[in-house]
Amino acid sequence: MHTEAVETIVIGGGQSGLAMSYYLTAQGRQHLVLEQAQVGESWRNKRWDSLRLVGPNWTLQLPGFPYQDNDADGFMTRDEIVAYLEHYKQFVKPPLREGVRVTAVEQQPDGAGLLVRTETMLFQATQVVVATGAYQHPRIPVCSANLPDHLRQLTPSHYRRPAALPPGAVLVVGSGESGCQIAEELRRSGRTVYLSVGRGWWVPRRYRGKDIVWWIDALGGFDQTVDTLPGGHAKVAAPGPQLTGANGGHDLNLHTLARAGVVLAGHLQGVQAGKLSFAPDLEANIASADAQAASFLQAIDDFVETHGLDVPTEAHPVDLHSTRHQMDNVLHELDLGRSNVTSIIWATGYHLNLNWIHLPVLDQDGYPTHHRGVSTWPGLYFLGFEWLYKGKSHLFNGVGDDAAYLAEKIAVRATATSLKSSSASSTSLALERSAPSLPKSD
Repeated sequence: MHTEAVETIVIGGGQSGLAMSYYLTAQGRQHLVLEQAQVGESWRNKRWDSLRLVGPNWTLQLPGFPYQDNDADGFMTRDEIVAYLEHYKQFVKPPLREGVRVTAVEQQPDGAGLLVRTETMLFQATQVVVATGAYQHPRIPVCSANLPDHLRQLTPSHYRRPAALPPGAVLVVGSGESGCQIAEELRRSGRTVYLSVGRGWWVPRRYRGKDIVWWIDALGGFDQTVDTLPGGHAKVAAPGPQLTGANGGHDLNLHTLARAGVVLAGHLQGVQAGKLSFAPDLEANIASADAQAASFLQAIDDFVETHGLDVPTEAHPVDLHSTRHQMDNVLHELDLGRSNVTSIIWATGYHLNLNWIHLPVLDQDGYPTHHRGVSTWPGLYFLGFEWLYKGKSHLFNGVGDDAAYLAEKIAVRATATSLKSSSASSTSLALERSAPSLPKSD
């Protein structure tokens, strides 16, 4: 197998990999970006047709390439996001190879650097940046194996549009951002929709004259660091709020879904003989989501008063004052046959899959051990994961900060490695010159 030597390998050609290349190029550093498919693959082929950016367009802040069109408060479509990434690729001009899938990262046999294996060749590198993205493998409950074979099961990364599903009712399991958006779209298309609800929270799309993302930024939510989380670890981070950019951006939560006719249930407990059972925790989950929403809106009110901001006054949403309409049609058990459920969408989140990194840098849960993306293995770095360092680390407006930080660390280590190598060579040459000549034999 052919082997190529490259100083720095960046694995992943999404927004993280391109941002990393931007800074490495600025340093004049030799590097190569490897992408298993195309730039922006997740946005191209792992998002549904109608998806829009959840944050306003002004949050598109990749290094050197901020959003500059005339719809800063709008919400880009999936295809527009892909086009933005394509334009960014043309702007950065990264040394990029698409269609190259990395199968392993390991130590070189002589211990001097890292070996990156792909399906067709090997790369020797002194430094490797893993920028494969935050959403890799879906979490699907083990009880899914007990469902009937004729039932269509899929995840949000495989869902495209209501018409692509078999005729019949749909059960969406998971009430995070994706689950709620898909449930809303399916219901608007005329489908009967059941939604299994877990822990989550919501905020109104706009409050006191500003988009809620503006307030999240103003209150420091994006810049909150991972060490402030319980246990100081990303794995315990709460999910983001239920939001949507669809139809110009509007409120989306369990209240709005129930009013639209979505049938709510507690979290899924199990499957037996074609029947699904749900926990009696729906009311508690709604109350918890409402309490978090009220707390956040109160934090905004306090911030406005403290800083004397000139913004309009606004009452808290009426949904914070009543939950009874959700309780009138609570689902505790679902007979798949009688309800004509033909599809289940598992919107139950994702987990990292880094088992192809054959180095002792993963904890027992598969999370990389690192500080601000600098791993415990010399020369190995991580970028673009949720809460890598801040709340915005995986977002368009945050990945650049982490990439700039890693670029500095890469430069320092490359210089130190070069000086060490140069010193070793000079010492070896000096010893060779000072060694006494051996007498010639007759």
